[in-house]
Amino acid sequence: MAAFRKRSDDRSSETDGVFNDSDGTWLATSAAGFAAITLQLAKSRAYICCDPVMRLSFAACCALTAAAFASPSYADVRSDAKAQVDFGINVAQRGLWREAIYRWEKAVQIDPTYAAALNDLAVAYEHEGQLAKAREAYEKALALDPNNAQIKQNYDLFKEINDRASVKKETP
Repeated sequence: MAAFRKRSDDRSSETDGVFNDSDGTWLATSAAGFAAITLQLAKSRAYICCDPVMRLSFAACCALTAAAFASPSYADVRSDAKAQVDFGINVAQRGLWREAIYRWEKAVQIDPTYAAALNDLAVAYEHEGQLAKAREAYEKALALDPNNAQIKQNYDLFKEINDRASVKKETP
């Protein structure tokens, strides 16, 4: 939580955050509260001068800070994607491959840097006969995590099987 000193003559609304009378600070309880408090601070001459350029700079800085507080963290994004991956594994084990594909596509949409989700998606595409999509997913997964032994093994096996099958089709 962000804390700011409040002047004794400041008549700001206390609904934007929590005002602590014991030490005279405002505590922002959310990104919206933080933005509202910083707006009140910008209006107060105790915190910023009357220069319009300074006010604009201060407001821009506050807006960027509030946006940083409001955006989801990387850990939240990864945990949301992992929940989709885990659900996909669960349904794939029951033979529901289309549902698994949906979940793994959703995981990749949530976190495009999640190589394990792309690997699982590639396996599912391969199982369902969507070989071009499987190759693309494997290649993306390897680009993201080139040292992952499981992804390498899956992709090598995929290439070996599909290259052999394509050679058989070409020979009369």
